[in-house]
Amino acid sequence: MNMLTERARGFAKQVAPRLASASVVCAPFTVLSVLSEAAKGTMLKVGAQDMYFQESGAYTGEISAGMLLDVGAGYVIVGHSERRLYFGETDADVRRKVETALKNGLIPIVCCGEPLDTEAPKDFVKAQLIAALEGVSGEQLSNIVVAYEPVWAIGTGKTATPEVAQDMIGSLRFVLKERFGDAAEEVLFLYGGSVNEKNIAEFLVCDDIDGALVGGASLDPDSFVQMVNAAAEVCGQK
Repeated sequence: MNMLTERARGFAKQVAPRLASASVVCAPFTVLSVLSEAAKGTMLKVGAQDMYFQESGAYTGEISAGMLLDVGAGYVIVGHSERRLYFGETDADVRRKVETALKNGLIPIVCCGEPLDTEAPKDFVKAQLIAALEGVSGEQLSNIVVAYEPVWAIGTGKTATPEVAQDMIGSLRFVLKERFGDAAEEVLFLYGGSVNEKNIAEFLVCDDIDGALVGGASLDPDSFVQMVNAAAEVCGQK
């Protein structure tokens, strides 16, 4: 819940011309149209932080997939831990949102991650992912991004080690391979949780980590550009 209109416009103008590869900024609903306009013809892509799974109707305060498309968004975060924690979002809600996003041509960034004291973290996160992708076909996998973000690492300054992140994400990709076969290789996996310009490369050299889901560190234009360009360099060598 950051940035008003003018700051968002300035952010896009500072960032877009300096990006070495495509990147997505997922912003509050109120600035999506401003960002989309400022990002036209650049490597900067625009996404939303959430949406509702119904197409329209009497759902006061909610935003539909069609509304996001109308203001230029191409991506949408689904199932972020803060949505689950503060607003009671369930695995079933996440599944419905994934289905609606795909139906409407939005790319869902599907979040999963475990609280600190989870006894069996892999089982917990795998269950979240399986529930989110119930009903998804192998042909749709290339239009899905999965973000593993341990809840205990969000905004705390704590991060999973690259080895821990790779181990978890590798196990998630294996789950998808068991279900979808080789199509699982088309899924982009992100790591999130206190990622910044100083540590992003350590995660992206891992075999199964394709990118990062960045929170607070993305609010500064210079930091954002450094992270994207570092990611472009590392991923270009993989």
